[in-house]
Amino acid sequence: MGAGQKDSSSLFTRIFRFYYDGFTTMSSWGRKVWIIILVKLFIMFLILKVFFFPDFLKKNFENDAQRSEYVLDRLTNIPVDND
Repeated sequence: MGAGQKDSSSLFTRIFRFYYDGFTTMSSWGRKVWIIILVKLFIMFLILKVFFFPDFLKKNFENDAQRSEYVLDRLTNIPVDND
């Protein structure tokens, strides 16, 4: 084990211990706030993504070539205004 590995593992250990000690000594009020934050993040990233943001490209195109052609077309073509 080289000197660089020992320093990085020591840094990782110190960071882990910092957060571990902080969470174990946290008051009950602080734990309740963190539970609320984690529940909100769970709802935002898992529940909303599944129900409100379907995978448009997978649903409408059969293979990667068609998907990449569609994306390239949408990025490079300028829409025409009908004034």
